[in-house]
Amino acid sequence: MNILLTGCNGQLGNEMQLLEKVNPQHTYFNTDVQELDITDQEAITRFVDENEIDGIVNCAAYTAVDKAEANEALCTLLNAEAPAYLAHAIGQRGGWMIQISTDYVFDGTQHMPYVEDDDTCPNSVYGRTKLVGELNVQKFCEQSMIIRTAWLYSTFGNNFVKTMIRLGKEKPELGVIFDQIGTPTYARDLAVAIFTAINQGIVPGVYHFSNEGVISWYDFTKAIHRLAGITTCKVRPLHTAEYPTPAARPHYSVLDKTRIKTVYGIDIPYWEESLAECIAKL
Repeated sequence: MNILLTGCNGQLGNEMQLLEKVNPQHTYFNTDVQELDITDQEAITRFVDENEIDGIVNCAAYTAVDKAEANEALCTLLNAEAPAYLAHAIGQRGGWMIQISTDYVFDGTQHMPYVEDDDTCPNSVYGRTKLVGELNVQKFCEQSMIIRTAWLYSTFGNNFVKTMIRLGKEKPELGVIFDQIGTPTYARDLAVAIFTAINQGIVPGVYHFSNEGVISWYDFTKAIHRLAGITTCKVRPLHTAEYPTPAARPHYSVLDKTRIKTVYGIDIPYWEESLAECIAKL
């Protein structure tokens, strides 16, 4: 197949490119904004048709959650309208699409892991635009797979793991939120799941993916410092109210992964095993 990958310079996009090298059975067109402007519908249609694209993995998004509150138009363009353009172009060819989404489509007031069919209720610009993106992809591409993920990190780009390692080395003390609960996702593990879906064949629908287990940001930071050998920084717990942000964060965003494990027969690693692997590479 000819497969278009968007957002190839991001965390997930970079992990996808590494796995392409050991999955040579398909031809990948790795693009970011320099190669393909996904906000230009005509450019997308032309690219998809000229390169006879069979499937699209859309890793591109506006992910600056707090900045999104003041940049709703740009966030809407990248997270809602661009996925519609991609889905329409590939849908016209009878192809498939994988759209990466987020736990922010929920408000985080639940106390049981979210399943795919739970009512969505985003309470941020980022969450609302990503939800519209999901709906647009499903509207324009019948063979579409939505994968919601959370707390993404990798050896690439800027992310929580890298920031906590840097701050842990620079500062004698850090305050980190303890009353927001979720599960980290190592981007490489998500990339492996995406390749599994591509190679087995896309089964349309909404799926959840993160690593296994449950943790708070505070406990996650403690684990990061322990695995990175940082012993000189004291980490103290903060309430969410002590660290106000422009965008509301879900207090509980644990995702139930039963569907993706059942449909594709995948084993998902425990979060600490994947964190250790990532930090070893760093």
